[in-house]
Amino acid sequence: MAVLRLSGILVALLSLFSTQAGASGTAAASDGHGSDGHGTTQEASDTHAEAPASGSGGLCRGFGPQTPRDISNFAGLNRASFAMAPSPAAMNLCNIHTHTNAEHKGPGFSIPAGGGKAGGFLCNETRDLSIEDQIDPLAGHGAFEGIHPGDTIEVHWVFTSCDIEPGQGLGSCVSASCTNPTLRVETQVFLVVNDRDALNFHDFAYAGNMVNGLHQPKSLPTGTGAPVVFRGSTTGPSYTEETCSPYQVTWSVRPECARLSYSSINSWAANGNVFHENHSHGVRELVTAPELLAPINF
Repeated sequence: MAVLRLSGILVALLSLFSTQAGASGTAAASDGHGSDGHGTTQEASDTHAEAPASGSGGLCRGFGPQTPRDISNFAGLNRASFAMAPSPAAMNLCNIHTHTNAEHKGPGFSIPAGGGKAGGFLCNETRDLSIEDQIDPLAGHGAFEGIHPGDTIEVHWVFTSCDIEPGQGLGSCVSASCTNPTLRVETQVFLVVNDRDALNFHDFAYAGNMVNGLHQPKSLPTGTGAPVVFRGSTTGPSYTEETCSPYQVTWSVRPECARLSYSSINSWAANGNVFHENHSHGVRELVTAPELLAPINF
């Protein structure tokens, strides 16, 4: 891919962060958020004026493969190719953020959240939760906004080839000397529950962890199936099948849900994190047009 101006890549990267009605603002070029305390209204306006690349009313044409997708469907007609990113252990973690409802559809998260593909998907176990699992011990006043016990969230650990420090917004994934990075997103869908015996979000956090000179999460989830790895794009509600993202991302999505302790993710927000994450974000509508999906080959 041709070398891009820093401002251009920032705009595209920031589209990975999405807005959630009532919880988050419009993507801002400085840090991936909008007028919700993380960025300015002017930045949000400028970002949305530049970011989308439109296809004039039908499917956008001439673009590389798009994301999110149904990871159970390996078919795709989009043959635009780019080098797959190396393993996350060979890259720097630059950001961690979450989306309320799964952006992707998979074997373990296939229940439409909004009556269709536009609202994301819920973990299949949602209907089997106990009353205790769904009790909110914080009565709606948790430090991490936009989630409640019983919700599904999709967590993105974003990795970059740039030599950077992890930080606030996806602008931390690039630098003045590294404007066109290789990007990888490791993905796990969680069912948030009021259960202290469920997985602890702190186990997957950053907390300054370094391995072989690279910034790394303390761990990535295991036991939820072999990740489905494919070529895709940035996500976020700014993009649709008519308005495509032009940027290239290697995705690695685990196919099954895992139970996550509600108190642990609130503790992560309450105690502060280098990403300044305090709320969950919205989703991009599922991409289903074969012309916009890459074939998945194993």
